[in-house]
Amino acid sequence: MRTARRFVIGGRVQGVGFRWFTNDTAAREGVHGWVRNCPDGTVEVFAEGEAGSVQRLEAALRRGPAAARVDTFTTEEHAPSGRTTEFEIR
Repeated sequence: MRTARRFVIGGRVQGVGFRWFTNDTAAREGVHGWVRNCPDGTVEVFAEGEAGSVQRLEAALRRGPAAARVDTFTTEEHAPSGRTTEFEIR
């Protein structure tokens, strides 16, 4: 079953390789979508794919790369579009 979620991650998440970590994890899981730094210092992620793959991506994002510190994490459910684009860093 396909699912789509938007994540907003706060803490020490910019300047620590978080976007590359997210991109690599999403590619490994076959998840489509994007990741970007936001002006307020958070990282925003939109992910779509098989439910198990998106759940594994979410678990990885909650930990982040070794240099990161995740303090806040919000999740929003979205309707999956069914598109199969690549995952991109914006």
